[in-house]
Amino acid sequence: MTREELADMFNVSRQTLTNWEKEKPDLVRLINQGLALDESIEETRRHLERLEQIKKDASNGKFKLK
Repeated sequence: MTREELADMFNVSRQTLTNWEKEKPDLVRLINQGLALDESIEETRRHLERLEQIKKDASNGKFKLK
């Protein structure tokens, strides 16, 4: 995610984001950790969906390897 996108996400200017980076580094760190966690959760969700599809295919006798 670009700095512009991050600023837009929080409805602040890029300058405000830059100020946060200088004056509130813990806040920026927490934001970044939260975004990384969101990404990890989404990846886990995709893996779970894939595993559920494999289980369904296997129970229907349609198991296929890619």
